[in-house]
Amino acid sequence: MSALSSRFRVTRGAFTLDVQLDLEAGEVVAVLGPNGSGKSTLMNLLAGLLRPDSGHLTLGGRDLVDAQPHQRGIGLLAQEPLLFPHLTALANVEFGPRAQRRAGSRETALRWLAEVDAAEFADRRPRQLSGGQAQRVALARALAAEPDLLLLDEPLNALDIDAAPAMRGLLRRVLRAQSRPAIVVTHDALDALVLADRVVVLDAGRIVEQGPSREVLTRPRSAFAARIAGLNLIAGTTVEGGLHSDSGVVIAGRSTAAPGENGVAVFSPSAVAVHRDNPHGSPRNALRVRLAGMEPRGDLVRLRAADGTAADITPAAVAELGLEPGQDVWFVVKATEVGVHAALGRSQGGSWPRD
Repeated sequence: MSALSSRFRVTRGAFTLDVQLDLEAGEVVAVLGPNGSGKSTLMNLLAGLLRPDSGHLTLGGRDLVDAQPHQRGIGLLAQEPLLFPHLTALANVEFGPRAQRRAGSRETALRWLAEVDAAEFADRRPRQLSGGQAQRVALARALAAEPDLLLLDEPLNALDIDAAPAMRGLLRRVLRAQSRPAIVVTHDALDALVLADRVVVLDAGRIVEQGPSREVLTRPRSAFAARIAGLNLIAGTTVEGGLHSDSGVVIAGRSTAAPGENGVAVFSPSAVAVHRDNPHGSPRNALRVRLAGMEPRGDLVRLRAADGTAADITPAAVAELGLEPGQDVWFVVKATEVGVHAALGRSQGGSWPRD
């Protein structure tokens, strides 16, 4: 039996969420999806802040679908620490065990502050803490209540670029040491790879893709997974040794799918060469595109086509080719650089490489 078993269906206005999500003990699942896909709705349903129209929720064998939030044994770490401003860090962490009337609440709070490397901040109030320090205390507070399920709602989103890596490493260490399941909502592929065993991709209130984190983010089958991983994705129908795209172009690649399936071709922008003219006779894939924009990316320039595909080339190559938006060019990629995979459907459509 899974540690968490849930199935929710809820309609609010024109939006319907219909999701089944199960977790094993100690499993960490990252939930990804575009804005409006239903991530916050799912978290609110799990936390008891929203009631489903139908469905079920069991956690550790307990039926929680009708339970109030404080009865569920679910901890939440949000984007903002939300610490009680009038309490010290120690008192904030102690709040949960004290509310549960557990013996040794102070010792529990001190232990968790030490566990998240925040023991030195025990006597400080939230206004005396940096963003990273406050988020560590918030994590200790969530864990000190000994929840059966931990929800992390973009916990690194509000941290600056220097604090986020340390907090990410801390979360990984703490989550790996726990037997409780956890769900992490994030827009960052690195969070999913570092923290999660499994990735679930939501779109328009449905799960459109799920699987082991590394597999989903290196072999995506949905547009959002490709976008968050920084890859090109083209939808179509699988053929022998490749894909017949929805736009009518046959793309050769390393296929893992049987012919005739809904499929996607996936390749990195760094694998794309750019030509002003069609390189006839080449064994590579050649896609005619219209440039929509160019933007610097470190030592490279990302070319974005009107159809969404992208190529990363050097500034010298941009100058040599005399490239500018509005031109028709050829994006060329070797078949060995293209992965072709079966897809769950056509809802992922399109070809959207993004950051």
